[in-house]
This record gives sequence, C-alpha cells and structure tokens, in this order.
Amino acid sequence: MNSRIIAAALALVATLTTTSPLLAHAFLDHSDPAVGSTVPSSPTVIHLWFTQELEPAFSWVTVSDQSGAAVTDGNATVDPSSPAEMTVKLKSLSPGTYTVKWHALSVDTHTTEGDFNFTVGKG
Repeated sequence: MNSRIIAAALALVATLTTTSPLLAHAFLDHSDPAVGSTVPSSPTVIHLWFTQELEPAFSWVTVSDQSGAAVTDGNATVDPSSPAEMTVKLKSLSPGTYTVKWHALSVDTHTTEGDFNFTVGKG
C-alpha cells in the first residue's frame, strides 16, 4: 500500500516539475506581409501575431533594407485589445528585400526572438 502512495506521489512530482518551458514562449505565429513573401507594393505597416500575449515594454520589431538601414517609422506597438499582436509602421519602401527582426517577451517573462525576410515589388 505504501509503495502505491509513494509511486503516485513521485508521478505527481514528476508531472509538475517536467512541464515544458516551451509552452510558455511567445513564438511568431504569422505575419503580414507573410514570412518569405513578395508583395507588389510597399506595405505601410508590418503585423506580427504571436502564440502568447506580449509584454509591450520589452518587445520590439525592426525592419531594415539590404544596406542595414532602418525603414521603420516609429516604435513597435502592442494593441491592448489584441495583446498577442505587434505592429510597426514603415516608411515608403522601394523594390527590394527587407529583413524583419523581432524580440518578444511573453507576459510570463519568457523571451524569444527571430527574423525573416520579405520582398517588395519583385515577383
């Protein structure tokens, strides 16, 4: 009898202590323009949707051209009515390939970051 109680207690402890920390991370779910896409004309804003709600003060997005020059028009924002979405306005973009770099802090303090490209006007 005691061995069953001990086994159940150990199983409970193992379950509670081995939850994956990946479940709490804010990963990029999708974006507009889409990752790797080609758009016919300059977008005015980039939207990024994440798998978790973001902490706005510690999450950011930058967009740069092929020379590395920033093409954003202001800082990224997180809309309180859509806390898993981050947006940033863009300057008028010439045809070419652009790099989006993002850093996300989820509300439970786990950080993730990544980057992707999109192209304007070629395609």
